[in-house]
Amino acid sequence: MSMNLSNIDASFRCHSRNCFFTVMLLFASVSTIFGQEFLDRDVVEEKPPLKERLFYGGNFGLQFGTITDIQVSPVVGLWVLPRLAFAVGPDYRYYKDPYDETNIYGGKGYLQFVVIKDISTIIPGVSHTGIFLHVEDELLSLESSFFKGDSFSGRFFTNALLAGAGISQPIGKRSSLNIMLLWALYNPDYGLYNNPEMRISFNF
Repeated sequence: MSMNLSNIDASFRCHSRNCFFTVMLLFASVSTIFGQEFLDRDVVEEKPPLKERLFYGGNFGLQFGTITDIQVSPVVGLWVLPRLAFAVGPDYRYYKDPYDETNIYGGKGYLQFVVIKDISTIIPGVSHTGIFLHVEDELLSLESSFFKGDSFSGRFFTNALLAGAGISQPIGKRSSLNIMLLWALYNPDYGLYNNPEMRISFNF
């Protein structure tokens, strides 16, 4: 079954790269501004060893019924600075409706910058919730017959760039529950994302 989708041309791929570098530049600017404000507070803390700066996590989605939708996306990350984290990992999704089914797989990488580590330091009496910015780049392999029509065969790659913000709720010494709202800055017309895209993930 063909979905209402269009091919990616060279200009779109160029636009994707431009968006990526623009967002990275914005993140660098925000990191510099907030990093200067919190410099004195963060540098007095002894830098933890590498194994304590590593983290693991990801998101998992499961839906059964008329439509089956299974998503698995584990990550491994590193706190490169007290407020800046980088993570990478594989991405897999199985989708089936009454007419067809497909497997989507690939990889992603993201940056997170913590704007507020603990909102209770600003608003006393609220939970120890953090606020962060998030930018993510995904490279996915799609099945041509599913996304372009039965006359196509093989697979093709598509790239998407998402950015947004989220909150992080600690649920242990090193673990947290994260809820994000992401917007696709470059979203190929294959029906892969909503705007905004809501994601729930865990880190530990």
